[in-house]
Amino acid sequence: MTDVRVALGDRSYDVRIDTGLIDRAGAEIAPLLNRPRVAIVTEEHVAALHLDRLREALAAEGIDSEALVLPRGEGTKNWENLTRTVEWLLSEKIERKDVVVAFGGGVIGDLAGFAAAILRRGVRFVQIPTSLLAQVDSSVGGKTGINSPHGKNLVGAFHQPSLVLADIDVLGTLSERDFLAGYGEVVKYGGLGSLDFFEWLEVNGPALAAGDSPLRTEAVRRSVQMKADIVARDETEQGDRALLNLGHTFGHALEAATGYSDRLLHGEGVAIGCALAFETSARMGLMSQEAPSRFREHLAAMGMKRDLSDITGDLPDAAGLIELMMQDKKVEAGRLRFILARGIGEAFVTDDVDPALVKDILTDALSRR
Repeated sequence: MTDVRVALGDRSYDVRIDTGLIDRAGAEIAPLLNRPRVAIVTEEHVAALHLDRLREALAAEGIDSEALVLPRGEGTKNWENLTRTVEWLLSEKIERKDVVVAFGGGVIGDLAGFAAAILRRGVRFVQIPTSLLAQVDSSVGGKTGINSPHGKNLVGAFHQPSLVLADIDVLGTLSERDFLAGYGEVVKYGGLGSLDFFEWLEVNGPALAAGDSPLRTEAVRRSVQMKADIVARDETEQGDRALLNLGHTFGHALEAATGYSDRLLHGEGVAIGCALAFETSARMGLMSQEAPSRFREHLAAMGMKRDLSDITGDLPDAAGLIELMMQDKKVEAGRLRFILARGIGEAFVTDDVDPALVKDILTDALSRR
């Protein structure tokens, strides 16, 4: 088993990465409990595949559990389901020293984590992420929240988990599309902070996608370690942590434009957004013209979406997309902060980007549809 420590003083915790962790979840969680009882928040698809195993693992350690099963999909991350979750936890008489288990992908982790953050002014929670995207990104770092009609993740709180259990085996139950969407966040880490990791992915990405468990474990470990290091330096995104948003300024706008639907999954939007961020960087003379092409070529080799032309259905024009980008959390004093790069693996944060250039890049990308 691989442990990555997220070092945050008295809020520090481990991210455990291994096969078979769901079947050992009771033993992993038991030391955290004030009483032998947990509340599980999950969603329909994950529940059908894995909930019985989790409850059996808990019961084997004498831990009682109840589960709330929510609908699947990004649309679940809303006020209605947040209210439903909080009221259910209260009806289950969850106390401040109890533990809530977020059992699912990024949607469930964000929603259940936010519910735990506001319930009784803060209840502990454990993340058991069941998607690649959640294992490498959203389950680590304490960002929780829901979407608003105005934009993605605009309502939320920083609330660190007490433990993260990333079971590599569960990735084998993902559809190819869901796995590759999660890979969009993996390749982001290479793009923002490690050319060496990006080159490792160029070599190993196809075998990783095909199911090689040791390679999947290594990709998750390296991604989580990069995020843990950044979060330890900047927990609440006052500086370096914004680097983790490479691709997200463009990507979140594209998600909003597609109605947070299956037309575009979050990781797909991130991958396209990274390519657009590198293109912006190249046009500003910050990186070579070859770098965006190299990044897109790797996405193509993995069978992933890499441009606006890969998104089905209508999209707003460039001005409409920029308007959606202006709802991004990184807007300060009416100016967008972008994560750009001087090369693959050399990202930085700036608000010194000509809006006319962004409009031109989006116009060109839309013309290729």
